[in-house]
Amino acid sequence: MTNKIQHANPSKNRTPRHRAREFALQGLYQWLLNNEDAGAIEAHIREAHGFDKADAEHFDVLLYGAIRQAPELRTDLAPLIDRAITELSPVEHAALLIGAFELKNNLEIPYRVVINEAVELTKSFGGIDGHKYVNGVLDRFAAKAREVEVGAGRR
Repeated sequence: MTNKIQHANPSKNRTPRHRAREFALQGLYQWLLNNEDAGAIEAHIREAHGFDKADAEHFDVLLYGAIRQAPELRTDLAPLIDRAITELSPVEHAALLIGAFELKNNLEIPYRVVINEAVELTKSFGGIDGHKYVNGVLDRFAAKAREVEVGAGRR
């Protein structure tokens, strides 16, 4: 028997970046529930089954960046959601933090890719319709955070 953690989504057709986002979502989920130290979360997740196939650098950027910028990201997201962010499921909350972080900080990734990745994370790990909520919120967030890019895409 191995002490490796079994991954929740065993699909084989995932890119290293997508895997990094999945692991970052799991780390943020753990952080949201336990307020655990990011370093301890990172160490735990790096032991997970399949982590060797993830983009470890992007995982670090997402996990540490989303935690560090969480207060600012929550403030930016607050006008776009219909309840207090703490009332969202931890999966939706984590997916929104990852999506908002990438939209603000990873301008080389097209906004549609960021939104799609957050939606896919929510479909894999969240409730039945959580992905629709995440899609709507991040679509509105992108319109503000990447006004020029979104405007050009809608023409």
